[in-house]
Amino acid sequence: MIQKLTSEARATQLSHLDGWQVASGRDAIQRQFQFADFNEAFGFMTRVAIKAQEMDHHPEWFNVYNKVDITLSTHEVNGVTERDIAMARFIDGIAKPAQHE
Repeated sequence: MIQKLTSEARATQLSHLDGWQVASGRDAIQRQFQFADFNEAFGFMTRVAIKAQEMDHHPEWFNVYNKVDITLSTHEVNGVTERDIAMARFIDGIAKPAQHE
């Protein structure tokens, strides 16, 4: 069974993630990514989508041109779990080579 992280565990995990923060008004984490152009942003989203399908854990996201906003939360427990942290780590890993801030 999936367990929701405690506030303390979530804070500890967030301190090890690059740029992720607690989403306002809900138990979720979020981050914005910026790329050179739409093609680069869409390629990034495609790689995240493939991993999300493998994990059966799908992000909430919003994309406009070269920006991608991602929110992660495990809907089964209405909060942040280790699955969200694992997804955030994967996302960070594939974003670093391409991201332009």
